Order: sequence, then structure tokens, then C-alpha cells
Amino acid sequence: MSFHFITGLPRSGSTLLAALLRQNPRFHADMTSGLGSLVSGAMQIMSPGGDVGSTVSEKQRKDILRGLFDNYYQSLTDRPVVVDTNRQWASRMTLINRLFPEARVIACVRDLSWVVDSLELQVRNNPYHFTRLFGPNNQGTVFGRAEALMGHDALIGRAYTGLKEAFYGEHSASLLVIEYDLLAKAPQKIMPLVYKFLGEPDYAHDFENVEYDAPEYDEALGVSGLHKVRPKVEFLSRRTILPPDLFKRFQGMEFWRDLNATQANVITTKPANSEENSTDDLR
Repeated sequence: MSFHFITGLPRSGSTLLAALLRQNPRFHADMTSGLGSLVSGAMQIMSPGGDVGSTVSEKQRKDILRGLFDNYYQSLTDRPVVVDTNRQWASRMTLINRLFPEARVIACVRDLSWVVDSLELQVRNNPYHFTRLFGPNNQGTVFGRAEALMGHDALIGRAYTGLKEAFYGEHSASLLVIEYDLLAKAPQKIMPLVYKFLGEPDYAHDFENVEYDAPEYDEALGVSGLHKVRPKVEFLSRRTILPPDLFKRFQGMEFWRDLNATQANVITTKPANSEENSTDDLR
């Protein structure tokens, strides 16, 4: 069993990508798993000052963490390629590299203004209760909710800074960044590039019949429909529901479009002086 990983920003296509990959009989892919939390918990216990920090060797730590991955999926799938999804993998690139030197990490991204907009839309689609995405002091207005999301250790802010770390880090060559708009508009062009990056043979996907939903998980968060994927892969253009000043506040933060200080592979729109999208090849 080989492992790869999906990470990136919320509301940026990670569930869609997993839903597409799981059409391939070689791949097991899903929404965010509990593996990231298990790994973090084990690392905490084995760290200096932890419950067993002084009783386990470096090799034991590595073996235990590697064993978590193998054992987590042993009874879940017999497919040879596992793609685990968790936003924290972006900030665990060194760990991934040490445990799985051949692993690749795919980060799904999107203009931050539209990430905030998409989450706000989900909140408004569930008007009869508060969501667990926010604390009790941040349920009042869209301005408070947006600021809460962008906090350093909050849903968007933590994912954004973790991805930035991966993008400029020493293991960036094993990272592929995909912009949501391009995946939604041209999946038939993007998926072959994904397989090329993973070193896997191409697969004929059905982009008209994609299935994924996690109603129980979403209802527990108080955001029904958060992980529901529409059957047809397409980009639906609409006006933002954010006030103009709030929408503008988060524009221009797409660091992944500057390729000068990274070895990461990026599938993104080209700079403003280009009229084409960079979907023809990996960087």
C-alpha cells in the first residue's frame, strides 16, 4: 500500500478531488480522516515531556507513526493507493518525507475571498442554528465570522499559513498546488496532470456522475451540505454574498502564483500579463 496526501484551503476542491480519485479502482480517497489527529496525539505523547517521551527511541517513534498509517487503513480498503486528506499535512511535510519518501502532497487552493464567501454561504444555508465552525462570540455578523476564520489558528488562517510553509519549504518539490477554478472548469485537463505528478497511469473519469456526500459529519458540525459534491463537475459563476469591502480585504493573497522561491508544482492561472491558463503541463 502506497500513500499520498491531499491538503490545502477549505472550500477549495479537496472533497471534489477525492471524489474523482475514488472513481479509480486503484485509489482509496475520502474527506478528512481521523489519521491526522491520531498522528498529532501520538507525537505529543512521544515528545520530550510527554507520557513516554523518555522511553521510546527515535526509531521506535518512526515505526509507531508509520504503523498508524498502515493500521488505520488496513481494514478500510484493499486498494493499493491511499490518498489521505487533512489540512494539517501541509505543515507536516518533513514528517511525510521521512515516513514516505515517495509520497506526494496535493494542495487545493482558491482565492481567499471566495473561500470566505463559500463558508459564509454554507452558514446562511443553515439559518436555524449556530455552526460549530465558530465560537459563541463569533456568530453575530459576517464581519466577525470572516475575522474568526482568518485567525492564525482558525479554519482558514491555519490552513493558509501551513500551506505557505509547505510551498516555500525544503520539500516543496513533492507538492502540487491546484486552483479550484481550473479543476472545476477543466477536470479533463487537470486529472491527467494529477496522475503524472503521482506517477500513476491515467484513468478515464466520468465527470458527469461524481458521487460524494457526508451528511452525518456535516450535520454534526451544524453545516449541512458542506461536503456534498454535485454529480456534474462544472464551475458555477455567481455574485459574492460578502459586502464589497470585506471581499476586497482578502484579495491578492495568492502566494502560490509566484514561482520564484519554490520548487512546487503549480496548476494555476498565469500572471495578469498572460491570457492563458497554465493547464498544459506541470511547472
